Amino acid sequence: MPQESYRRQAKSSRKRSPLVRSILLLLAAYVVLFALLAATAPNFLSVLNLMNILREVSMVAIIGVGMTMVIVAGEIDLSVGSLAALSGVVLAYMTANWGWPLVITLPLTVLLGMLAGLFIAALRIIFRIPSFITSLALLTGLSSAAFLITSGYPIGPMPIGFTQLANGNLGVIPWPVAIMVIVYVVGWLAMTQTPWGRSIYAVGGNEEAARLSGISVPWIKISVFLCSSGLAAFAGVLLVSRLNSGTPTVAQGWELDVIAAVIIGGTSLFGGAGSVLGTLLGAVFMTTLQTGMVLLGVSPYSQGLVSGIVIVIAVLAGAIRIPAGWRRSADPGAAPAPATARLGKGASKPTGG
Repeated sequence: MPQESYRRQAKSSRKRSPLVRSILLLLAAYVVLFALLAATAPNFLSVLNLMNILREVSMVAIIGVGMTMVIVAGEIDLSVGSLAALSGVVLAYMTANWGWPLVITLPLTVLLGMLAGLFIAALRIIFRIPSFITSLALLTGLSSAAFLITSGYPIGPMPIGFTQLANGNLGVIPWPVAIMVIVYVVGWLAMTQTPWGRSIYAVGGNEEAARLSGISVPWIKISVFLCSSGLAAFAGVLLVSRLNSGTPTVAQGWELDVIAAVIIGGTSLFGGAGSVLGTLLGAVFMTTLQTGMVLLGVSPYSQGLVSGIVIVIAVLAGAIRIPAGWRRSADPGAAPAPATARLGKGASKPTGG
């Protein structure tokens, strides 16, 4: 009987973990935001506007899956926005200017994009250069490369029918949303149901302990950066499909939008804790907020201020911890929980945050 009580206590503690609490708070905040915008913003509930929100959120959210993996592993990637723009330009150049078929240029574009993640990981592993520095250099370098290739002008048009990838529907669901759902299902399964995913959390929580336990830390670093850059390149493909051209000026600032979605979703910037589900909710929340401010006629300068305040509040909400002693049973005769049950409590077990 005591063991059954301990198991119930451990299960209850997991439900109150900081990550779960952050996701529930974010979900509640989104319900409030949606209700306010529905009541105040003109045409917010129109089908066209809701479909536009879904299309807008899909590309940032797709990159967010890879960014979640990178941040959970204790790293950062600031190059995803510039990489998406460059990948779109490269795809359009090979397809429109060279006449190569999409069956070749699409996978080649993603593979070329993954070289950026491999470069960041290689410098991190071999020379111990922080990923923040390398990806910051790529942020400006890749953007400049996109302008050099295009001379600042869009490249297009693309083959007939390609625009349906981003602008068409699968039934009533936009294709980008359907693709986003598939990416998130695969990302969630990989992060929660595979040894590789558990190794990402272990490396982000304590890299040295993960190494001593037999985890290949270099491989984990390489794999998460490959996922991040590959998904960023694929988002660039969707951008080309949506605009019917490769444009160097697109995706500017996406790295900040993606990181904001990840952090608002409860992922710790220190690594070791996070969820792709939280990232999806964070991306939906930020996109809905930005769309609502546009419909309400809020100044672009004020929009940035509001977004910054929301991010700070989200970080503060995730940083607040209830002392473990306050959670103990009020019954003075209750037996103390065993070590395994205590480790189930989000506040008493380090999560890297």
